[in-house]
Amino acid sequence: MAYLISTVLGLFNFSRFTAGFVAVLVGYTSSAVIIFQAAETLGASEAQTSSWLWALGIGMGLTSIGLSLAFKSPVLTAWSTPGAALLVTSLSGVSMSDAIGVFMFSSALIMLCGLTGWFDMLMRWVPQSLAGAMLAGVLLPFGVNIFTSIETQWMLAVGMLATYLVVKPLQPRYVIPITLMAGVLLAYTQDLLHLETLHFTITSPVWVTPTFNTASLIGVGIPFFIVTMTSQMMPGIAVMRANNYHTPASPLMTWTGITGVIFAPFGGFSYNLAAITAAICMGKEADSDSSKRYIASIWAGLFYLFTGIFGATVASLFTAFPQVLVMSIAGLALLSTIGNSLSAALHNEIEREAALITFLVTLSGLSIMGIGSAFWGIVLGLAAFYLKKAFTK
Repeated sequence: MAYLISTVLGLFNFSRFTAGFVAVLVGYTSSAVIIFQAAETLGASEAQTSSWLWALGIGMGLTSIGLSLAFKSPVLTAWSTPGAALLVTSLSGVSMSDAIGVFMFSSALIMLCGLTGWFDMLMRWVPQSLAGAMLAGVLLPFGVNIFTSIETQWMLAVGMLATYLVVKPLQPRYVIPITLMAGVLLAYTQDLLHLETLHFTITSPVWVTPTFNTASLIGVGIPFFIVTMTSQMMPGIAVMRANNYHTPASPLMTWTGITGVIFAPFGGFSYNLAAITAAICMGKEADSDSSKRYIASIWAGLFYLFTGIFGATVASLFTAFPQVLVMSIAGLALLSTIGNSLSAALHNEIEREAALITFLVTLSGLSIMGIGSAFWGIVLGLAAFYLKKAFTK
């Protein structure tokens, strides 16, 4: 009871609140459009598309809040963005009911990996330096976007960067919320906010009875599972390890898999650990006390629930912000995490070369057989690490 009271009181903290909001903001504005494309590929109605947003928001909210409370760690879940992109290209000609069957099948495989503990055993073979290198490779483009944004909306991007540089030495805990408010104000003065697109409606879930087509399960379900595991779960665990949170992976996977099985008939196509947005809740800007950063993930979970209840309404709110504002605030919020990840990756001289290979391959965006660069980065890095270890004994 004392723990719950302490957590509730801890919600009244502006930096934790803002970290949770920014995490959800970045997640929706950076990839929600892919969900609409996947639903459109299946010929989903407007009500069914809204139901997808309902299922994703409610499922991610419940898992983020529940797992963060259970483990006292900033556990943030998300949909699989690479998985959604795969669905866009793979679901053409597939019926909605068969697609729901694919969603349930993939989530069941994730649940199985969690129950058997296979993923935990794998992670014990990955050195901290390689996990940090993979995380740095995933996050570095967000840091670069701060400066490439200057080419398109220089006044907004420079104004936010200047605000960050001035406020950081004075109020490091509140630098991100202040920078976000400055960005919104600048966007408003430049007429870059598109609030006229907002409409307020409460979303109703729509049930679709799943059917299980063998060809769809093999041709779409298995690649979808592999992409989700390698492009989302592995970086998600790497984020936690790189930030010194050693929450066991198996129960996290089990519960996200169970959630997927439950919400799939309503359009919840995947639930997995977040990586990039989770890093926002794990940085010093969320809280100087690492043991309290889980409250930022609880805030994100609450925002997820809100996005689920209001579905398309909240999605339209997030898309009202200019992309430069979103990418700039994400990059600035992740600066310290990028620095810490690079430091962890390169600190150990013996592991440095393997970590550098992991970093460069991950950063390259390499994709082989539909599997993303984060997976190949860790594979090649591990090969370099263990080969060197074998020959230097």
